[in-house]
Amino acid sequence: MTDRDAAGGTDGDLDVTARSRVRRKRERGRYDRATVHAILDAALICHVGVVTDGAPVVLPTTFARVGDAVYLHGARANHLLRTVAAGSAACIEVTILDGIVFARSAFNHSMNYRSVVLHGAGSAVEAEEEKRRALDAVLDRMAPGRSGQCRRPTPEELRATLVVRFPIEEASAKVRDAGVIDEPADLELDVWAGVLPLGMAAAALEPDAGLRPGSTGTAPVPPWGRTAGAG
Repeated sequence: MTDRDAAGGTDGDLDVTARSRVRRKRERGRYDRATVHAILDAALICHVGVVTDGAPVVLPTTFARVGDAVYLHGARANHLLRTVAAGSAACIEVTILDGIVFARSAFNHSMNYRSVVLHGAGSAVEAEEEKRRALDAVLDRMAPGRSGQCRRPTPEELRATLVVRFPIEEASAKVRDAGVIDEPADLELDVWAGVLPLGMAAAALEPDAGLRPGSTGTAPVPPWGRTAGAG
């Protein structure tokens, strides 16, 4: 058996590697593209990790998935992003918290969640069409159709922006969506047990003070309002 496990050979599944294989709570591991894509599409923030100047660095950033790639963007002077664009080994992670699991014992408290970890190397996007498509996707993750409502980036703004393509090739998802798992001996304890579902919802929009009186600009409609377990 090589580094790539035979489990990755079926259509729709990702290759399972020594890095991507889930070891702790293996039954929660998922390697199908549909699950990985759905979790990425439900998240707004990812964390990017690299080793730079001999030390590990992990920073949060916005992102968007387009097909089988994740796109990152930022200023050309961004050191972490330039490190990823140069092809250094990197890791991208997202986690969506769906609930807190209260058990009868302290030991068995847990959380329901969906997470994805990507391994690999990125590359800088130079083609203008792909660059614009990636930046549009990031805006449309904030609110569908937003890229068509606002002013498009100028050539100067495009040149000042570094866009990085990170392929979804070596990846795994991990999901817990269960209830309380208590020891049989603890079931008689007079302690409340259950799940507190968590989600994310948008509050009321706060218009910018500089909006023109009578402006007919369309307010964004965020896609948030998900409940636990929903994509």
